Amino acid sequence: MNLKVAIESLGCSKNLVDSEVMMGLLSQYDFEITKDEYEADIIIVNTCGFIESAKQESIDTIVELGTLKINGNCKLLVVTGCLAERYSKELIEELPEVDAVIGTGNYPEIIKVIDDTLKGKKVVKSGNINIEISEDLPRILSTPKFMGYLKIAEGCDNCCTYCIIPKLRGNYRSRKMEYIINEAQIMAQKGVKEMILIAQDTSRYGIDLYKEYKLPELLRKLAQIEGIEWIRILYCYPDKISDELINVIAEEKKICKYIDMPIQHCNDEILKRMNRATRKEHILQVIQKLRNKIPNMHIRTSLIVGFPGETKEQFEELKTFVEDVKFDRLGVFTYSKEEDTPAAKLKGQISEDIKEERRDEIMAIQKEVSFQKNMEKIGNIYDILIEEKIDEEDVYVGRTAYDAPEVDGIVYVNSTKLLIIGDLVKVKITDTLEYDLLGEILHESCE
Repeated sequence: MNLKVAIESLGCSKNLVDSEVMMGLLSQYDFEITKDEYEADIIIVNTCGFIESAKQESIDTIVELGTLKINGNCKLLVVTGCLAERYSKELIEELPEVDAVIGTGNYPEIIKVIDDTLKGKKVVKSGNINIEISEDLPRILSTPKFMGYLKIAEGCDNCCTYCIIPKLRGNYRSRKMEYIINEAQIMAQKGVKEMILIAQDTSRYGIDLYKEYKLPELLRKLAQIEGIEWIRILYCYPDKISDELINVIAEEKKICKYIDMPIQHCNDEILKRMNRATRKEHILQVIQKLRNKIPNMHIRTSLIVGFPGETKEQFEELKTFVEDVKFDRLGVFTYSKEEDTPAAKLKGQISEDIKEERRDEIMAIQKEVSFQKNMEKIGNIYDILIEEKIDEEDVYVGRTAYDAPEVDGIVYVNSTKLLIIGDLVKVKITDTLEYDLLGEILHESCE
């Protein structure tokens, strides 16, 4: 009888892609993938180790699933991902329920590790963070059939002072363009309509392989793939958003007029201490260029409040910046003091209470900005990707091209007509909530 394997994937979409590759490898070797952890013979926890809250969630999940060695069928518990890379020795020594630990560069070895562990060995594989990217690995998508993530690079060279990612994922390493295009074609053939480009920094794509930034060229080629309807760009740093990239987004119909552009702050002194490559004036220039060239452009950003030494005046500057710029989508994180990062040694560490107060103040401003922007959408007609139906109601849930899954708003669509999950349909917006929209189905389809 084939052994059943369950994978619990924590953290970001980049980690999710690694989990999907492990599922593909396991399936090739006759392991059976199950979503039911209670019936699984082997459980893999693909962890996140980015900030303190993510580390705690990973530990809690490992401990909880470890109980299935007693209360379920679990014979092996394998820990992979960023936490495994960061604390491989501690995990294997301090958590007796853990049988194997695999770091971020070693997950393609999952089959051998399981084989060795089934023979009674405790296995630790980590430290190969700069290993060459393995291409043509099998992958089983775990996202809904109509959307999928396309990882175009691994690692990061930005070395922001608050961030541990370069020590967990290695240097920036682009995938070869032909492999990315091939994978995108396979995804399209499987029914993927929304292709979401991800990396630690998508805007740097190609610089290591081709000695020039190749994201615009990659986007042009992806836009030619039949079946793909939306191409969404995440994690695109402002210092590398060129006029060429803006032109490609403007000209290619399949590319969503949406960009995720993390800026983290607007105060020049804090940006310098963060080791960010941009300053306030340049950020404003990029935003202006995007909005001038693409009138319906939606910009998402992320901010960090409570960075060491952030004064009240610097925070007030950030508040005014958010009020003036009016980002379409915005997320705020409180600074997390991470060991082995330069920022952890900076003077002026700020209390958790003040950090949380500052986060709440920014989000209160953004709440009003979001509501006003949604009000402007009432009466407009949008293409909506239908994602699910609400039970026992004539209401569906979907997204516009201006909303990324999980992090942005949704649209509640009233329709007595049966809608197919994964279809694009035209919807007229009739009302708004703080972050979400309400609409009614129109008769014609987008397809």
